[in-house]
This record gives sequence, C-alpha cells and structure tokens, in this order.
Amino acid sequence: MPYMPAFVAPTRFTDPAAALAQVQRIYDGGLAHLRDSMQRFVAGESLPGRVRACYPFVRVHTHTNTRHATPATAGLSYGFVAGPGRYETTLTRPDLFARYYEDQFRLLLANHNTELEIGTSTQPIPVHFSFAENDHIEGTLNPERRALMRDVFDLPDLGAMDDGIANGTHVTHPGEAEPLALFTASRVDYSLHRLRHYTGTAPHWFQNFVLFTNYQFYIDEFVRLGHEAMADEASEYIAFVEPGNVVTHRRGLKPGQAGAFADALNAMQGTPPGRLPQMPAYHLVRGDYGGITMVNIGVGPANAKTITDHVAVLRPHAWIMLGHCAGLRNTQQLGDYVLAHAYVREDHVLDEELPLWVPIPALSEIQLALEQAVADVTGCRGAELKSIMRTGTVASTDNRNWELLPGNEPQRRFSQSRAVALDMESATIAANGFRFRVPYGTLLCVSDKPLHGEIKLPGMANHFYRERVEQHLRIGMRAIDILRAEGTTRLHSRKLRSFAEVAFQ
Repeated sequence: MPYMPAFVAPTRFTDPAAALAQVQRIYDGGLAHLRDSMQRFVAGESLPGRVRACYPFVRVHTHTNTRHATPATAGLSYGFVAGPGRYETTLTRPDLFARYYEDQFRLLLANHNTELEIGTSTQPIPVHFSFAENDHIEGTLNPERRALMRDVFDLPDLGAMDDGIANGTHVTHPGEAEPLALFTASRVDYSLHRLRHYTGTAPHWFQNFVLFTNYQFYIDEFVRLGHEAMADEASEYIAFVEPGNVVTHRRGLKPGQAGAFADALNAMQGTPPGRLPQMPAYHLVRGDYGGITMVNIGVGPANAKTITDHVAVLRPHAWIMLGHCAGLRNTQQLGDYVLAHAYVREDHVLDEELPLWVPIPALSEIQLALEQAVADVTGCRGAELKSIMRTGTVASTDNRNWELLPGNEPQRRFSQSRAVALDMESATIAANGFRFRVPYGTLLCVSDKPLHGEIKLPGMANHFYRERVEQHLRIGMRAIDILRAEGTTRLHSRKLRSFAEVAFQ
C-alpha cells in the first residue's frame, strides 16, 4: 500500500469560499506529506513504502438541462456545464488560483442550483511539483539515490497531461466524469514549471493581460516605462518585476494597496540572472492581477507555441502580439501599422492540434480596442488613421528566408491570400489563443518591404526603431487600458467556445 496522507472523502458545499478552503486543506496536506518524505529520502532514510499524495478535485452533478441564470451570469459564455451528467476536474495551487477557482465555483452554484463535491482524487501529485519556489533539494542526491526516486515517488506522467480537452479530441469513456476544465492539475503544474524555466519569473507575477513581442527593443522600452511608473506615487501599478524575480516597488506604496501580492512583495528577494532566459518576462503588477505582462518570445513560431502553451493555464483575459513584420504592399510605408483581421498559417507548429481547415476569426472586442488605441496614441482619425494603419490578412511562415525559395511560390500564395503583412509568430499566437479560449489580437509595425527592395539596413532600422517602438508599445498598453475599462467578461465570448464546452473560463 502506498504511504499516503489521510484520504479526504467527497464533501458537499454550497458556499464557494468554504469549498475553496477544503481544496486548500487537501492540497496543503498532500504537499506537506511529499515535502517531508522527500527531505527524509534525501537524508538517506528508508521510507515505509511508495510515497504518494493526490490532487484535490471538484465535482458537480446535474440532472436537467435547465440553468438558473441570474442577471449577473446570464450573459457569460462560461460557468455552466453542457447538460445533465457528472463533471469534475483536479485542482492545483489554490494559493495561485484562489480568485479564479472561487469565481468558477460561484458560477457553477448559481447556474445549476446544486452542490459542489470536494475531495481527494486518484491522480497523484508528481513529487517534482511539490517543491517550493527555488527549492531544489533533489540536486544533492547521488546517482544511485536519484535512480531510486522512481521506485519511491510518483514522477510526472505525460499520459495524464495531454491537451485532448482543449483540442476537442477528448473522449469520455463510459463511467467516467465529463471534464470541468481545459487542463488537469498535473498539466497546469507542468506549465507552471515551464514558465519559470523559460521566462525567469515566478508564475504568480503573471498578469491577466499579456503582450508578446519578437524584438528586444520593445522590452527595453517596457522596462523604461515600468521604472517610470514605479517612480510615480499615483501609478495604478504597485510593482515592476524583471527576470530573476527582481522586484521594484512603487514609490509611496501604502499598506493594503498590494492586494494578493502583499506577502510576495514582502518576501521576494530576487537576483538578476547571470544570463537572460530563453523568453524573458516582465510584469507591471496591479493588486487585482489586472496589470500587464510582456514576454520577448524571440523569432519563430516554435517559441510562440511554446510560451502560449504554458501561459494559457493561467487563464489570462487577453494576449496581444506587438512586433515587426514585412509589408507586402507597395502602398505601405515603413512604420505603418497592420491590424490583423485574418491569418494565413504557414507556421506548421499547430497543424496536428488545430487543423488548417479551422478558421481563426478576428475578435471584435480586441480589434476595436486596438484601433481605438492607435487613434488615441497617434491622434489620427478617419482618413488620416487609415493612412498609417491597414486592416488585413497577416501571413506567418516558419521559413525566415522564404524570399530565397525558387519559383516565387510563397509570394504567389501570399498574393492569392490577399495578405498585407508577413511575420513568423502572429498566426501561431492567434491560433493558440483560439485553441485555448484566450482572447487574442495582433498589431504589427512594418519594418521592411522585401518584395519592393526595402530591406532592413542598419541606418534605416535604427531610425525606424527610434521613431516607432515607443509609440507602438504605448498603443498596446493603451489597448489593455480600454479592454480593462470595458469589463473582462465581455472578452470571453461565445466565439471561442465549442458545442459542449467545459464550465471553467
């Protein structure tokens, strides 16, 4: 028999806060058991059997298609199950997801006039996912002891963390519960660890609005604006966080203003990394998680898929791509903006998960916010606005040197698609937003026109960067201000939901 903490039988709740507290008790008990056992194992002790702790779960039963929607829940595209049946999901990190979980519990209770069951699941918590932040005690093990870990502890099981639910390919077998969420607990934990690795910051710093870019120039400007905000006692942001979890507090921050980040702000003592991680992240933090995270994903669709695969488990309200692109029309000028309303997907990294025949629609809420932001920041309106910003199709390719292919085949395809711009990341970010039900948008800036002889030369590039990067970034940040002010529930529209969708946002 496995050496386990006490099993917690399913208990029924009608109060979302009480249900969340039970999730926290089960999870904390499991982690304490695993951490204590791991410390003893590292110290050389022989443990009394295979060590195991399991995730908590939430379950809901419904017996009718009728929803008890209230005015507060009637317009939402989430918060309810598809029909009669049994639905459940495993849960992790209730400290990180407390607000999110409690909101989902509240909506389920309101929509179905039923009870929630909280208990211990049968899905083991991999011991690697039990380590505290920056806790790597397994690194002190000798090779023989490290090999023995497999016989004593549960390690990550990739078979329990695939994306079948999100991809729409999951099949529920007879006797099984239908899923309540897109991601199982172990899939979430896996991504939280990947986010630390790739971005160099802890997951709890990530904000609900995310900007992606493919150039360091944007990050440099974001860092400047972040420190500028921290010097302003009237700023809506309370902290600026850089890789290595280096935290700069806002000047004059008063007790009670830090919200959910109070303990982290007091406890975190970050250290600048010796070298930047692969996709460094920077966070302008608000006390309600409504701030802005910016990630330099570098160049290419592989990075774009990797980072969005993992950011998606945090369930952000929106992510937006701000970057450079090749202008494909002779009428475009360097520095013009392109607002993507369609995508040609030649990135190939998502073809298996999201077939090419699946359309990736533009989302009106994001489109309108980006267009309004361009107008607000540039001061242009009407015909003048159209002269500097074109709405059109963006093509994304995985071949950086597409211009060198013989026969001009890519050029012909891009012309047939009516594409107005080309990059390597935007279609991937939009497609993964569609796949994971995360609202998405793209605003690019023309930095070269390879079909018309205007390639990136050092002098042109330097002038372009000075002229446009600050403005482009301010447009992205202004768009987030607009989206936040309009209310985030509008963003999670039915356009991103399938026929029989999971209940969790």
